[in-house]
Amino acid sequence: GDGGWARLARPAIGLPLAAACALAAVALLGPLLAPHDPLFPAGDPFLPPSAAHPLGTDSVGRDLLSRVLAGTQSTLLAAFVVIASGIAVGAAIGLLAGMAGGIVDHLLMRATDAFLAMPAPILAIAVVGALGPSLENTVIAMVVVWWPLYARIVRGDARAFLARPAAAAARLNRIGALRLGLRHLLPGMAPPVVIAATFDVGLLVLMLAGLSFLGLGSPSPSPELGAMSARGLAYLLQYWWVPVMPGLAVFLLSYVANFAGDALRDLMEDR
Repeated sequence: GDGGWARLARPAIGLPLAAACALAAVALLGPLLAPHDPLFPAGDPFLPPSAAHPLGTDSVGRDLLSRVLAGTQSTLLAAFVVIASGIAVGAAIGLLAGMAGGIVDHLLMRATDAFLAMPAPILAIAVVGALGPSLENTVIAMVVVWWPLYARIVRGDARAFLARPAAAAARLNRIGALRLGLRHLLPGMAPPVVIAATFDVGLLVLMLAGLSFLGLGSPSPSPELGAMSARGLAYLLQYWWVPVMPGLAVFLLSYVANFAGDALRDLMEDR
């Protein structure tokens, strides 16, 4: 195929990845870019979008742009924490199952299947219900739901690797199972895990917003995109921007993450 830079220069690959990087930068710099404090009124209630307030103000006069930026940051950070934790737990279980085989593999995969069989939103709602509503507890609930996906990917790759001649050669050289896994297996698993993680950002943004919309996130006035849309629905007909702007942010985050996932898959499959 082409060189790496030539592939990145293709619009179908370069544009989504650039958009994802731009959103990540906005999330990191959110509080610095926000023109007002997201927790306190910055003008009259229900001001329409204008030069002073590009996304308008909400029911108590807080600047919606500042709140959407803060909400975007907390949503993306929560998604990254869930994915990093899910990969760590899932990779450890998947690697152990794949390398050990036999009864260990069987038991760990049955446990993984049991988690996968449960509808993720319902399991997450049950966990948050037990722990109490907050963003931290929503993140814990999502990790409980998310690790089995990565365990499956890593376990499948481990079994496939062990069937290859390279694994047999490594065993002949008396390379230990842990060293074999860390040195030879994990680098080869990075591409499918990274692609899955990129798509998962989009899914997690929707699920975090959904749980927040149902009132399972942090209580008001903390700026969570789902809760902002839910509270703004009462004003939809008169002051449409109050629920629509946070909802648009959720759509944009999810769309760009899926777009970037497609581009990453194309980039890695071309190699």
